[in-house]
Amino acid sequence: MMKFKYMVLSAFLMLVSTGAQAADALLKPFVLASKSAGTVAEKSAQVKTALLGGGFTVVGEYAPYAGADIIIVTNDELKKNAAASESGGYGAVQRVSITEAGKEVQVSYTNPVYMANVYRMNGDLSNVAAHLSSALGKVEEFGSAKGMTAKQARKYHYMMGMEYFDEPSALAEYGSYEEAAQAVDAKLANNKNGVSKVYRVDVPGKKESVFGVAMKGSGENKYMDDKFIMDEIDSQALKSTAHLPYEVLVSGNKVYALYARFRIAINFPDLSMMGSHSFMSIMKSPETIRLALQKTVQK
Repeated sequence: MMKFKYMVLSAFLMLVSTGAQAADALLKPFVLASKSAGTVAEKSAQVKTALLGGGFTVVGEYAPYAGADIIIVTNDELKKNAAASESGGYGAVQRVSITEAGKEVQVSYTNPVYMANVYRMNGDLSNVAAHLSSALGKVEEFGSAKGMTAKQARKYHYMMGMEYFDEPSALAEYGSYEEAAQAVDAKLANNKNGVSKVYRVDVPGKKESVFGVAMKGSGENKYMDDKFIMDEIDSQALKSTAHLPYEVLVSGNKVYALYARFRIAINFPDLSMMGSHSFMSIMKSPETIRLALQKTVQK
């Protein structure tokens, strides 16, 4: 009898320990699916086939610079979770990158569980993570040396005085959701101010749409340029190309974007404040991005 009680107690303690470890699992922004010889074009074609076979829908594709391609996908679970979450449109997609790095091509994707937590979503998207892993593979998570717990990710900001998830930039206001979504779509199609549309996903059952945007700029506007920013901060061996593209969210009759000091930091949480390849090198980017987006979508 005592032996039985001991076995039950041991099993209970193991279950509690396993649950605690899962709750405290350290999350990182990206997942490396594979790295091997080949070309970006070949790998992109293979990735799209694998994603479609895994139940994902490709909603956009973006080549921000030579040697890089980004495929943006969604599925029913992503959209359902977005509908159940406040400002959930940011998490309605996942991004898959194919990047030349030396003599190899890296295939990586945004970590759905990490993104679900930094975007404070209702569900943790672990099933989406499993489907991406099954379709593309999983070698390791990367983008942060230490990683964050889910609790830390949900409260994340880069440092004191910098924006949280619930402190986005309000870019424009229209008379209705329908007017706002139609206007933003049209303005992005006109490609003014160097901002253009990569994708649009409407959140089902909710007056909310997320738009992915490409940003090109030169001169003083170079600080908004996708290639300029990535040249400055994406300096590690494993490439964080799936940071792109940026998002604009239409929620109700208003248009928002996550402020860049948050949006960039969630994908580069280890970036130093000073020195080479630091936030200091893109110090003008957050406000340059905000102004470009505002000029593009304003009424």
